[in-house]
Amino acid sequence: MADNIFSPSNNKKRSLHVAGLVICLMLLMQKGDATQFKVGGSQGWTVPTDPNFHYNQWAERNRFQIGDSLLFVYPPGQDSVLHVNQEDYNNCNTESPVEKFSDGNTVVNLSQSGPFYFVSGNKDRCLKKEKLLVIVLADRSNQTRTGSPSPAPAPAGEESPSPPAGTVDINPSPAPVSEPRSGASSISISSISSLAAFTASSLLLLFSA
Repeated sequence: MADNIFSPSNNKKRSLHVAGLVICLMLLMQKGDATQFKVGGSQGWTVPTDPNFHYNQWAERNRFQIGDSLLFVYPPGQDSVLHVNQEDYNNCNTESPVEKFSDGNTVVNLSQSGPFYFVSGNKDRCLKKEKLLVIVLADRSNQTRTGSPSPAPAPAGEESPSPPAGTVDINPSPAPVSEPRSGASSISISSISSLAAFTASSLLLLFSA
């Protein structure tokens, strides 16, 4: 029986199980770094009620990286989200979007670095500042960046938003932030710890069998 347990065939199977568990854990931990941002925080995706509010101010308070996602919440049938190019963003052109969403609970994955432009599917709402520019950073593993990406220049006739006080950055201000990452939600550290504990237990069971 002992020879059977420690035979080369069983050892090979154990090695494959261990490798599979380690790979799964690494993938889950990598996914745990991704964050979902609710656009506009508590007010969601709508025409700003504050004339001084710009969605780009909200964007500047956050750090977007490849793998993150945006959550647009709005009344379906009354509003929509268009992913557009820079020219259509500047002109509030809703005729030829890259993508169109109207489900009321839209999740957009940020799968590459660079700028992402969004406007309301209603041109009048876009002209009333229901539009968003998000800059996605190229390297998720680089935690030493000291500056925020510069926002694109505002269209003609629209005043460029001033950087908000207490901007959240890689070197955060010592002042407390009441709404960290503007309502962003991610897989909690406790979940990752639980997965790690589960994997460790599985490894122990495999080698003690």
